[in-house]
Amino acid sequence: MEYGHSSVLLHNSIDGLAIQPGDIYVDGTLGSGGHAEEVAKRFGKTVRIIGIDMDTEALARATSRFQKMEADAAFVQGNFRNIDTILDTLGIQKVHRILLDIGLSSNQLDESGRGFSFRFDEPLRMTFAKEAGEDDTTAEDVVNTWQEDTLQTIIRGFGEDRYANKIAHAIVYARAIEPIKTTHQLVAIIKSAVPVKYTKGKIHFATRTFQAIRIAVNQELKALEEGIEKGFERLAPGGRMAVISFHSLEDRIVKNFFRSKAHEDLANLITKKPITAAQDELSGNRRARSAKLRIIEKI
Repeated sequence: MEYGHSSVLLHNSIDGLAIQPGDIYVDGTLGSGGHAEEVAKRFGKTVRIIGIDMDTEALARATSRFQKMEADAAFVQGNFRNIDTILDTLGIQKVHRILLDIGLSSNQLDESGRGFSFRFDEPLRMTFAKEAGEDDTTAEDVVNTWQEDTLQTIIRGFGEDRYANKIAHAIVYARAIEPIKTTHQLVAIIKSAVPVKYTKGKIHFATRTFQAIRIAVNQELKALEEGIEKGFERLAPGGRMAVISFHSLEDRIVKNFFRSKAHEDLANLITKKPITAAQDELSGNRRARSAKLRIIEKI
């Protein structure tokens, strides 16, 4: 583990992309640059690396990581859902390999100060971008201004929490007394809304609600849908796309999209079933437990 984050399914994903000298490789969720670094180690300057990330702190870590490496790399701040316009700006029409590692990095959970984790008492932001724009939605906006039925819908739909109605009602009740501004305020509200037995389960009782709000704030599922569609369009024939997802909602989107392209005879499924982490990786990286890797090749 380097730079506070261990890249999940590192060798499975890079091996599965079958990168060749002369390729253009796009890492649409660059993070700290672990996957991109592996490409640079294997291929040096023979592969052009394009890294995309919303988080300026992540881009800074990746830039530092690459300072002493022999690599042809360019890092861009942006969202992979806009991969088409980003490539246009760089003057690139087609690429050969695309990797998307969906979800939070360890750095964002442990060090961002943006309220991704319920373990720390932080401001409720949950934005992937370090600095939220004036028009950007934050987690604080969600819990303090969204209607109860909307909160219930996202907690049930994005968090798959069976107590969504109780949690949404508790949030609305609490914010009428005082604004909800921190993660620990929200954790206390969730705890008050669910049965005691639920608070003692293997999964922390706030996990699903935090996940749901984060997905809503960053429009993650819509971004994934747009990103894989636009990315596939920009793949050259024979090009491959690999996606690592961490929960069922993401994996379902990827699975259905890949299968639809295969059914239309536009692609071949390199992975009929998702690749998951081997025991040696699981023992050293808990984050890998829920990771699923799917790979497709454009015809």
